[in-house]
Amino acid sequence: MELLKKNIRMTWQKARAVTQITLEEDLNVPDSRPDAGSIIQNKEIIRIEEAKASQGQLQITGVLEVHILYVAEGDAHTLHRLETRIPFDERMNLENAQAGDNIDIKKEMEDLNVHLINSRKLSIQALVSFQASVCDLYDAQAAVELHGAENLSTKTREIRPLSLNVQTRDILRVKEEIALASNKPNIGEILWESIQLRGNDVRVLDGELDVRGELFAFILYAADDEKATRQWIETSIPFQQTIAVAGSSPSNVPDVEMTLSSVSLEVKPDYDGEPRLVALDAVLDLDIRLYQEETVEILEDVYAPDRELIPVRKEETYESLVMRNFSKCRAGERLKLEPKKPRMLQICHSHGEVKLDDVQIVPDGLKIEGAVFVTILYVTSDDAMPFALMHGAVPFQHVLEVEGINEHCRYTLRAAAEQLATTMIDSEEIEVKTSIDLNALVVERHKEACIAEVQEKELDLKKIQEMPSISGYIVQPGDCLWDIAKEWHTTEERIRSMNHLENGEVPPGTRILLVKSVAVKN
Repeated sequence: MELLKKNIRMTWQKARAVTQITLEEDLNVPDSRPDAGSIIQNKEIIRIEEAKASQGQLQITGVLEVHILYVAEGDAHTLHRLETRIPFDERMNLENAQAGDNIDIKKEMEDLNVHLINSRKLSIQALVSFQASVCDLYDAQAAVELHGAENLSTKTREIRPLSLNVQTRDILRVKEEIALASNKPNIGEILWESIQLRGNDVRVLDGELDVRGELFAFILYAADDEKATRQWIETSIPFQQTIAVAGSSPSNVPDVEMTLSSVSLEVKPDYDGEPRLVALDAVLDLDIRLYQEETVEILEDVYAPDRELIPVRKEETYESLVMRNFSKCRAGERLKLEPKKPRMLQICHSHGEVKLDDVQIVPDGLKIEGAVFVTILYVTSDDAMPFALMHGAVPFQHVLEVEGINEHCRYTLRAAAEQLATTMIDSEEIEVKTSIDLNALVVERHKEACIAEVQEKELDLKKIQEMPSISGYIVQPGDCLWDIAKEWHTTEERIRSMNHLENGEVPPGTRILLVKSVAVKN
């Protein structure tokens, strides 16, 4: 007999670990920069240069880039920028990891504290967390057909496995020139920038991905005039590109994470030779997983009336798609300035970052709790501090509907602030309204006893002879004609023929005649 099997390509997380590192550095103000009077704003970029797995361990090397905007001492109160790179080299335990493994690393800045020691020296303290995981591919095997035996009867059941079709990484580059409005002065120096990725969408095509979204850019600059007046521009840069992905198909279920890894800005002259253009070059990292949902008929049981067939089963694990759900959640809050903060004259720019505090599986959904942490740069009424920063949090709670979710499900959930609107109520209070994109992929893990092989041996003739040759039977609720035929060493077709039954299920209470029919070979 020949048993045909089907491979179902799956992925499983064989290792996961979390660690935190503390980075510290004292930064001297370069001689080319004036004394620092106060710090307005800082931001960080965590760059992982290498992640190398070995037996049970992971080595992570990279740098933490810190950017600082400060007000100079003196009557001019000019704005200046400082940058520094703090290297790190961290070894973490990662059970079951091996050399050559494909490592997935999530990085997050837990806390960044920058303060003045004196006018020529700053202290930087950072707490960075890394979440590392190792995913491995394996083939779950399930028997689907059996050939090579006479009078063979098979019973099948339908499963809908979600198999991993494509797993790869790629980058997408967005290049654009931002032109100043006619009422804006020329650019002398870029002081600060904030580039946010919003509204990203990925569609799977034949052999490629269609990637769309927008970059929301804020640029603060010193004008090219005698007073170096502070100016800023805000603009939205939509993008749409296709990238080649071998093996992709519109029937695939995408799970694509898109992150903004780096941005560079360069001031360029326009057609008149004036510095009125900003060349933006952004690099987006794409972590691509494409799944294929299939319908597979696998063997559940086999028998033949004239011999004993013994299925040997092996437990296999596979995953099926529960739901892929996109949802939006709206939230709002009124934020009040701290008492020691200078009063507001005008809002320059607002930035929101979503952080999830708790996600729980509830009946038919995911209960999500979190907050949008808002940073608002504004013009003050204090000449000694022309710009200041306001921080606040907008909490939200949302139930993402996922019909059929249960404790055996796993999910990937991505959240991002799609829209953020800030309105001044007065010089001390701001109203914040935001819209949060929630993107969830939910799959359920199943364990199935799949037939790995079928053994064959002669019938127990004594047991067969003890069975009555003919008998009457009343079909019970839950009975299957195939199971009745197997027990009586006959076939479904023979039972239907003798009892004049049509194809389909036999309703409970039906009286049927059963005749043992065993052809014993000499």
